This record gives sequence, C-alpha cells and structure tokens, in this order.
Amino acid sequence: MVRRVLTAGDAELGPDPDLARARATIAAVPVADDQQERVRAEMLAFVDAHADALVRTCRAGHLTGSALVVDAAAARVLLLFHTKLQRWLQPGGHVDGDANLAAAALREATEETGIAGLRVAVPAIDLDIHEVRPPAEAPHLHLDVRYLVVAPHGAVERGNHESEALRWVAPDELDGLGLDEGTVRMITRGLVAARGLLPG
Repeated sequence: MVRRVLTAGDAELGPDPDLARARATIAAVPVADDQQERVRAEMLAFVDAHADALVRTCRAGHLTGSALVVDAAAARVLLLFHTKLQRWLQPGGHVDGDANLAAAALREATEETGIAGLRVAVPAIDLDIHEVRPPAEAPHLHLDVRYLVVAPHGAVERGNHESEALRWVAPDELDGLGLDEGTVRMITRGLVAARGLLPG
C-alpha cells in the first residue's frame, strides 16, 4: 500500500461540498478484512440513503473525520480525554459539509491538539461506525473515516475546550484507558502504517 503525505495548504486538501467526493473516498479505502469490508458497505449504503450525510443536522447520523496522531518516531499516539463523552479518544469530529474527509481530519487534529505542522496520509487507515450519546442530543451514528496524521519532531501539544487532557501513549500503555475495540484496531493499524511510511 502506497500512501501519500499531504500538508495543510496542499491543493488536494481544498474544501469540497460534493457528497460524491466523500462516497468515492470511502469506496477507495483499502480494507484489510471482512469486518472492514462490511463497515464500508454499511457506510456507502448510508451515504446513498442520506443526501445530507455531510452535516450534523442529519439526525440518523453523519460522516466524521478522525486523526490518529502519531509522533515522528511512529512509537506513540496522541489521545485526548473528551470533555463531553468522558472517554479517551483520537482527535476528530464533524466534517460540517466538507466532503474532503482527509482535510476534515487534519483540521480537527490541528484544532484539538494545537500542534503546528501536522501532515495527513492518504488513503484512510480505518473505517468505523459507532453510536454516540452526547448530553442533550438524541443518540445517533458517527460514520468515521480515520486517517494517519504525523506530528513533526519536537511537537508540543495544547488542547482546547473539547478535551480535559492530552496524552502521548505507547502501545503497551493502552490497557486501562477504557478504549473500545475500534479505537484499539485503529491504533494498531495506524502504527503499522506509520512505521512503513516514516524513516526509521
């Protein structure tokens, strides 16, 4: 699998309101197993059934973009303790009408970590559908397209109001954080991809 690494300002990361762009992105994600193939099929069916899947007003659910932020040595990942959901998660969030899912993931990572110089690798590394139950909102689905995002050497993280804490975590430190199966899967796949992408 050949991945390309893009930086903010790259023409390929320009905004795009066309849902067809997001659909094509999901369809092109290389999947590693039957589980990911099933998730992709469910995502594509959802997008085909919901013309408003790019916006959070789609009550059944909506597309989101997430970032697995890895350090420059491809040894640790950056997790945040989400203020609303009270869980350790990767940076990410609503695409808010932007069908350029890689750009949305990079934007969310930059906003939520405060790290300058992040780079996003395409295509995505993982697909996940999960139900969220935010306070004062009806339960709904997040159809999450997840990207590897690489931090520069010497990166200094600075959270915003969406998180109570940020933490660099090595794979052997994941136990005890209450991570769900999908998050662990993403971290495992993402670190393998990062080690193949970054110089040793």
